[in-house]
Amino acid sequence: MDLEQIERVVETARDRIAGASDLDELAAVESEAVGRRSEIVAARRGIGALLPDRRRTVGKAVNEAIRSLTAAAAARRSVLEEEAENVLLERDRVDMTLPYGRPLRGTHHLLTSTADEVCDIFRSIGYQVAEGPELELAWYNFDALNTPPTHPSRFESDTMYVESFDGEERRGPDELLLRTQTSPMQVRYMERRLPPVYVVVPGRVFRTDTWDATHSPVFHQIEGLAVDSDITFGDLKGTLAHFAGEFFGPGARTRFVPHFFPFTEPSAEMLVWFNGEWLEMLGCGMVDPNVFEAVGYDPGKVTGFAFGMGVERLAMVKHGITDIRHFYDNDLRVLGQFR
Repeated sequence: MDLEQIERVVETARDRIAGASDLDELAAVESEAVGRRSEIVAARRGIGALLPDRRRTVGKAVNEAIRSLTAAAAARRSVLEEEAENVLLERDRVDMTLPYGRPLRGTHHLLTSTADEVCDIFRSIGYQVAEGPELELAWYNFDALNTPPTHPSRFESDTMYVESFDGEERRGPDELLLRTQTSPMQVRYMERRLPPVYVVVPGRVFRTDTWDATHSPVFHQIEGLAVDSDITFGDLKGTLAHFAGEFFGPGARTRFVPHFFPFTEPSAEMLVWFNGEWLEMLGCGMVDPNVFEAVGYDPGKVTGFAFGMGVERLAMVKHGITDIRHFYDNDLRVLGQFR
């Protein structure tokens, strides 16, 4: 092999070494360039057959070629080893600046936020907020609220009755049930306080309703009660008109149509003009004197009004929800819209 051939072999080997993409490819190129079967090593073995002057020149060129290619391979190997190590480090890297594993920020359920909003509106005009038991006596749920034993709401087709804990059979006012409204707490509240009374009662209630788009056997109500020395139906209308404006916006209008409830007389349903139509929102009326007598108030000295509204109904109307079951499905695609 002459000097020009050695130079061409070295130049080709250097290019291949520089172009090696990984350590395995580099090892193969290095073996072909300076390994035992390479052209350079074969040329070194043939140096002994050359003339003395030629032997010295070719031997120097061959040795220089082997040192040059070995150094080039070592340099490329160092680069590839560093790149491979960086890949491993990047793969195993943990960025301590990221909020790794941190759960999403929670928020109130839409029913909770709706109930809180309603209660805050009434708090702002002087009402107190009270809560009562969900397991109730028939006396508080029906009798004290002027509901006679023959009223359809007392039938098992409407009300969920509960067996006594002591196994004793109870009938009449002492019968246990899951409350069908939060109104029983109005009676309990008046039993413990003298007038004036201004209170709203949020809570969960139970009825034997069919589970469908507009009914649920478990839902939420907010009942309100105002008792003072000279309250009129005008006060009722003004209070609820104020509530409608605060909850639905200043453009909300109200209309009251006659209705019947055992514990109020006269009674009415309030409709709200919202999104271009009249929608039934709540029931209300002046407290029946029999309710005052049941709690020890003198009907000749006090008057009052009461009202009750469904939290699900309010939320569905305000936010355009068409199926009550969305509140209970725990589907984050639905609930996440109201964060």
